[in-house]
Amino acid sequence: MIINADLHVHGKYSMATSKNMTPKTMAHEAQKKGLDMIATGDALHSKWLRLLEETLMPYNDTGIYTTEDTKTKFITTVEVEDNQRIHHLIIIPSIETAWQMRDEFKAKDIDADGRPKLRMNAQEIMDITLRYDCMIGPAHIFTPWTGIYKSYDTIRECYDARPDFVELGLSSDTYLADAIKELHDYTYLTNSDSHSPWPHRMGREFNRIEVEKLSYKSLYMAIKNNTITENYGINPNMGKYHETGCTRCYRIYTIREAQKRNMKCTCGGRIKKGVKARIDELATPEKKSPENRPPYRYILPLAQLLSTLYNRGITTKYVQTRYDTLIREHDNEIEVLINTPISQIKKDDRELAKVIESYRTNSLEIEPGRGGQYGKVRLKKENEKD
Repeated sequence: MIINADLHVHGKYSMATSKNMTPKTMAHEAQKKGLDMIATGDALHSKWLRLLEETLMPYNDTGIYTTEDTKTKFITTVEVEDNQRIHHLIIIPSIETAWQMRDEFKAKDIDADGRPKLRMNAQEIMDITLRYDCMIGPAHIFTPWTGIYKSYDTIRECYDARPDFVELGLSSDTYLADAIKELHDYTYLTNSDSHSPWPHRMGREFNRIEVEKLSYKSLYMAIKNNTITENYGINPNMGKYHETGCTRCYRIYTIREAQKRNMKCTCGGRIKKGVKARIDELATPEKKSPENRPPYRYILPLAQLLSTLYNRGITTKYVQTRYDTLIREHDNEIEVLINTPISQIKKDDRELAKVIESYRTNSLEIEPGRGGQYGKVRLKKENEKD
């Protein structure tokens, strides 16, 4: 069985998260997106756990949950921050297990945020997860604020034991990450880390996974044995920290220029080292993926494409009407983005078909993200210069 799964999101009790991030809304929007499974997120927060219990139903005693009126399945997860400000993603066997383990984590107030700040190091956190048969791995490994490679040159410096996976994050992809030799032995996860339920956020990155059946145990074995068939995500140039750049004016620098300026921009702002520069520091001369590495496919959210193409806000009636029409005709967003023949999309929207064809062939022109600003797609309509 092949499923589309986004294994890292946040609920409404996380900081800077939409109040619409509720289980019911998440389930409905995931179905429109084409996701078979999504993370619960925030599974150490007591109010969120109670809401999950009130809203979701166990799916055949598998550690998987569902809602009454959708096909969407949920897997119990949480992201935590350790005492070095490194973020870790934990995938948990069940909601009941999350209740049992939450009191073992040391925090000033574990309910202060859906993503709790723990007074523990990475190995102490891992030790708890191992006792409860969870899976754990570093989240968005290259993010310059909270990724593992912000503070460490190797994963082993952070954990004494081997984590179950690594999560790439929005500013990198398989091909960039595999420049680092130690990552060749790890399963890569590509997740949205979404703070909003809408399809231009949730599922913007996801995993296509072969599982024996819909259960925690099957997902556990799939990640352990790396039966990820494909990773999907945005082009890393779109990520907020892909290039080295100023966090105030967003000017792009080479890492050598930035270091000469002591990481201070001409505008007085702070220059943040980009993911690409950090990967270059850690790369080995032979930048080649292992033979068993699943392919990485680029996607961009459909509503974002429509918004950029027609210069209208994502939430405007114009964009949403076009979006809903495409979903009705082609079942879900992932189907439109990946599988629907370009000739069929042309019948609905000729300009959109050209854009989808461009990113399927990796020929989109992108102004790269840097310094906390997302990258931008440069589109050219027929009979227009830009």
